[in-house]
Amino acid sequence: MPEQIIGTVSDFFAQPVVAAIELKASLEMGDKIRIKGHTTDIESMVNSMQINNVAVKEAKAGDSVGIKVSERVRKGDTVYKITD
Repeated sequence: MPEQIIGTVSDFFAQPVVAAIELKASLEMGDKIRIKGHTTDIESMVNSMQINNVAVKEAKAGDSVGIKVSERVRKGDTVYKITD
C-alpha cells in the first residue's frame, strides 16, 4: 500500500495512550496511519483526534494533534498516511 509521510511524533502520553504528532500534511478522521520508528511499527485508524484538548474531524499541515494509539510510540517516530 502506498504511504505518504505526514508528520512526526513529538510526545507520548501513557494515560490515556495518546501520541502527539506535528503534522506536515493534512489528516482526517477515518484515515489509516502507520507509525514507524527504530522499535515501533503500528498501523491504526484515526478514531479520535484533538487539537488543544478539543475534538476535531480534520487537521492541516502545521497543526499539533493528539491521536489515540493502540500501543506505545516514541518521540521522533515517523507518521505515514496509508493511501489506497
